[in-house]
Amino acid sequence: MSDLMKLDVVDVDGAIREAEEAVEGDTRADLFRKAAIGGGAALGGGLLLGGMPEFAAAGRPSVRQDTAILNFALTLEYLEADFYQKAERDAGLTGDVKTTTRVVTKHEFAHVRFLKRVLGAKAVKKPRFDFGDATKDQAKFLKLAVVLEDTGVKAYSGQAPRIKQRVVLRAAASILSVEARHASRFRSLNNQLFAPRTFDDADSMKQVLRAAGPFIKK
Repeated sequence: MSDLMKLDVVDVDGAIREAEEAVEGDTRADLFRKAAIGGGAALGGGLLLGGMPEFAAAGRPSVRQDTAILNFALTLEYLEADFYQKAERDAGLTGDVKTTTRVVTKHEFAHVRFLKRVLGAKAVKKPRFDFGDATKDQAKFLKLAVVLEDTGVKAYSGQAPRIKQRVVLRAAASILSVEARHASRFRSLNNQLFAPRTFDDADSMKQVLRAAGPFIKK
């Protein structure tokens, strides 16, 4: 999987390249030119929970940056939804693991639908994913579920300070809290401490790419 996470894999419609000039901060040059998940130059009138007036005005740098962050989140949600769906189908899950995964799968697909609705025409396309045998064996599934959920929590936490608009921050926080519950539950099912730290770390986009990149393929 050495060719994973190239720009043309996730930027099939050119949205990430369009956003590259708008995204602020040190992550722009490193992330969006090399590999990135993210992107979009304007929101195009998408709605959040029935109404996002702050997002109606396209073209502002704050709108473009928040759109890039939402697309970054959407790609992670694509990954998680695909992972759980495949595990439900192929891993022979049983008992509490099966019950939990069924609930989490519904959550992740709801997150995908929500973010796509907000982003409208500027939503990035779903990449193809390969999780190896982690979606075919319950023990391996649980280990990777912990990794992916912990990564998701750190990703949302890492982007929260960069979000410019309050309505986007509220949306991200509402997903973050659910992802944290997922992470805690899968940790318990995997016989790990449900809350290992008093304070969680937050990861940059580049750090998240290192964790999630190996599962995205051409």
